[in-house]
Amino acid sequence: MTHPLPSLAADAPIGVFDSGVGGLSVLRHIHAQLPHEHLIYFADSGYAPYGDREEEWVIRRSLAITDFLVQQGVKALVVACNTATVAAIRAIRTEFPGMPIVGVEPGLKPGAAATRSGKVGVLATERTLQGEKFLLLREQIATATKADFLLQPCIGLADQIELGELDTEATVKLLEGYVVPLLERGADTLVLGCTHYPFVQQAIQRIVGAHSKQHITLIDTGDAVARQLARLLEGAGLLRPAGHALLRGYTSGDAPVLATAFKGLLGLEPDISAIEIAAI
Repeated sequence: MTHPLPSLAADAPIGVFDSGVGGLSVLRHIHAQLPHEHLIYFADSGYAPYGDREEEWVIRRSLAITDFLVQQGVKALVVACNTATVAAIRAIRTEFPGMPIVGVEPGLKPGAAATRSGKVGVLATERTLQGEKFLLLREQIATATKADFLLQPCIGLADQIELGELDTEATVKLLEGYVVPLLERGADTLVLGCTHYPFVQQAIQRIVGAHSKQHITLIDTGDAVARQLARLLEGAGLLRPAGHALLRGYTSGDAPVLATAFKGLLGLEPDISAIEIAAI
């Protein structure tokens, strides 16, 4: 069943959602590139992480969140979650036709372009790496570029980041267990295939510096997502003219936790409400 959309207006907000705080790594690029746009962010922290959920559950949950954001009057949607993009973006586009929708995917193409050794490490959740959409993308790019993608599921890493443990001993130990084997296999490029992971980029760089003498390139696709969003809005005549922009947050978890993440990670202090969204 498709959901009819009201007439989209340039002054309407952009909706952004993730399983938790990871999508803030994408929101910061959107906020920087489109400073005049109103933004609504939804963190599904009460149901995080998505990485170990069944695909059908991720689809239903993503549709329910999209429906909520549409009810808030959004003119465009950013699925700022790799797992939700791989599992659900096709269903979202089918259910909500006519709306500009941008997803995030692991940066396999820029990773293949950046590698010198031909070996690209991909750090992501289990669900992302098992998704049909991701596997097809990997096959297509590997065939075209001859890049060897080394897939590394990062169990528990998004949970640590959700807790705000960006540089604790436990988080660093997890990262070492995931990153070092990729370096030992010859990867000279690491794709951050979950929107949570850019927030531990400094810890990854320290691990890389301690275990590799060569330059290692880290790929974060948040900037590219913001650019694609800007292109879609411009093409649809939906770019908001200059003016004061509003930012609001919602979460299925604890509002103070999301507020702390906004302030600590982005230096922003939006109004935040805790809500419950029923499945559709």
